[in-house]
Amino acid sequence: MTDTIRYERTGHIARLVLNNPGQHNALGQEQLAAIQEHLEAVRADAQVRVLIITGWGEKTFCAGASLQQLGSGNLSGDQFQETTDLIAHLPIPTICAINGNVYGGGAELALSCDFRIGVAGSKLRVPAAAIGLCYPISGINRFVERLGVTTAKRMLLAAEEMDAETLLHLGFLDHLVQPAALDKVAENLALQIAKLAPLSVRAMKLVIQQAAAGNINREEANALSRQCLDSDDLQEGFAAKREKRQPRFQGK
Repeated sequence: MTDTIRYERTGHIARLVLNNPGQHNALGQEQLAAIQEHLEAVRADAQVRVLIITGWGEKTFCAGASLQQLGSGNLSGDQFQETTDLIAHLPIPTICAINGNVYGGGAELALSCDFRIGVAGSKLRVPAAAIGLCYPISGINRFVERLGVTTAKRMLLAAEEMDAETLLHLGFLDHLVQPAALDKVAENLALQIAKLAPLSVRAMKLVIQQAAAGNINREEANALSRQCLDSDDLQEGFAAKREKRQPRFQGK
């Protein structure tokens, strides 16, 4: 396992850190394989209720796929897309704590998460058209689905550089904070989510994603709703309300 990707879990919160600031946290074949392995561990660990993805360093969150490996043929866009798809399809909420500038596929990595927190002074640019690449189809779809056609065109067709305030206005960022506050804000959001009923959160995330794609599976959605109605957690939620205390959800 490469040390340029770090993973840890504390309680119900897992953290995945891109740890190669000397290369602007660019992702090569080795890094993508490590991320995929950690994501499978997250999916298999019932104790994980939230995942935070961030980068190490003060300058760059992620420069996307390694251009050196793409140019040499040692890395394909498919492997990068497999990784972002795994993030997007995790059943638990994901928070991207964007610690600096975002380039190329780093933007899609962030868009694969459910929440994005950025830092003042950072910038984003997707230079695919500036170097002759066509962004992969599923990636383009993610830009359009998350941000709309107009913003996707600005980012992909015009390769426009955008500052953090613009990204907040366009909805790429959910929150914009000072760099020193990033970890705390991300941690507080993760703690807030981790205290909620896991079955409810997972069910609603899936239905929201299906609704965004315009393809709600009503049979599946109804089954998830019934699971929540029949859960011990619902009874715990009612009891906590009556007793005026914080609920202790177990995810069952």
